[in-house]
Amino acid sequence: MMTAHVFVVDTKTFPVHLRYKFAGTGAREHQIDFNNSVNSSLHHTPENMLAGMMADIGRIRRGDSIIFYLQQRAPRIPEGKFYGIFRAAEDYSFIDNNDGSQFLKNSLGKSLTFRTIFEPDRVYPEGVTEWEALDEIKGISKPNQMIWSLIYRKLKGNRGCTMITEYEQDRLYDLLDRKNEGFVLDCDDQSLDFDINTQRIFCSDLIPTEYSGRKESINLFPRLALKYLDGRSFEAHLQAEIVGGLGRDSDALSKMLIGESTIEWLGNEVSCGVGMQKIDVMFAFIRDGIRYVSPVELKSVRIQPAHVRQVQRYVDWVQQYYIPNLPSIISPTLITLNSQSPLSYAVRQEIQRFNDHNSGSTCERLRLVEFEVNSSAGLTFSINNY
Repeated sequence: MMTAHVFVVDTKTFPVHLRYKFAGTGAREHQIDFNNSVNSSLHHTPENMLAGMMADIGRIRRGDSIIFYLQQRAPRIPEGKFYGIFRAAEDYSFIDNNDGSQFLKNSLGKSLTFRTIFEPDRVYPEGVTEWEALDEIKGISKPNQMIWSLIYRKLKGNRGCTMITEYEQDRLYDLLDRKNEGFVLDCDDQSLDFDINTQRIFCSDLIPTEYSGRKESINLFPRLALKYLDGRSFEAHLQAEIVGGLGRDSDALSKMLIGESTIEWLGNEVSCGVGMQKIDVMFAFIRDGIRYVSPVELKSVRIQPAHVRQVQRYVDWVQQYYIPNLPSIISPTLITLNSQSPLSYAVRQEIQRFNDHNSGSTCERLRLVEFEVNSSAGLTFSINNY
């Protein structure tokens, strides 16, 4: 099981994505000037937003599923639809900066800076409507079986690349399969295209076109390190660095958190309520035949009691919405800046309350990970056993 990612498209961009086999997202006309660089001319608000989008695109791994959500546009597209299924073809996503040379910007009619390459998997011609996927409750016996990741996205107007959980993915795939009565396209050496009149994907007579745009690797550590030295917040950059590395063979944090296990699912900014609450990072893995899910709170400052209470909120949500669909042991994790001193009495008391409250349940003790920022060694992590 791999992660499924939903990209938002419109009637102009969707055919371009299909023909060149890439998915992407962007933020209006913003240009990135802080990737692999210490400096930026951007105000911290757009910089953090763009760093967050790098985290979004950075969570994609080879073999992950790609779904497209075609936005409603009256009168020709009376309601939004989900189309798929495609498969991520490369292990790393990339940047094609909005600097006047961005590949296919004119064809798209907009800037899509953050991109990933895909290939056909099980491509169904007909899409599933938003009503069928999110509002129809036929076959649903409990609220936690609904596709809340996409419902939350609709309510909050989230960014253009949203992951969905494993059980949400299964439901959406089942809807696509039933809508198309099991029929999938087999285009061989033809291109995929989209007919706006029938609102169906089809095999065109055009020869498949190779993607030939720039592929700039994502590296936010130089910028993160400077912000750390300057005493400025860098949580968005920290999230992008951690999400981009989790599960990779060379990632020291992954070895610390899951050993030799393989990450089965990876998400960031996981919505867990109709408010603005989101889990910074969440991932699932299998160890000795047992499934684990780890909600992670990230902090670019030293640990405070409130951080522990925040993790408890995550655990409560996972127990109510995730576990009933995918029984797992919860492995709660808090990652904070190294305190360089023993934990305060208030923090130790809060951790004790957390562990006592969750004892006897399917939730493990709180795992506290501390990090340091070293300009030459990068991010280094260590377990704090309290």
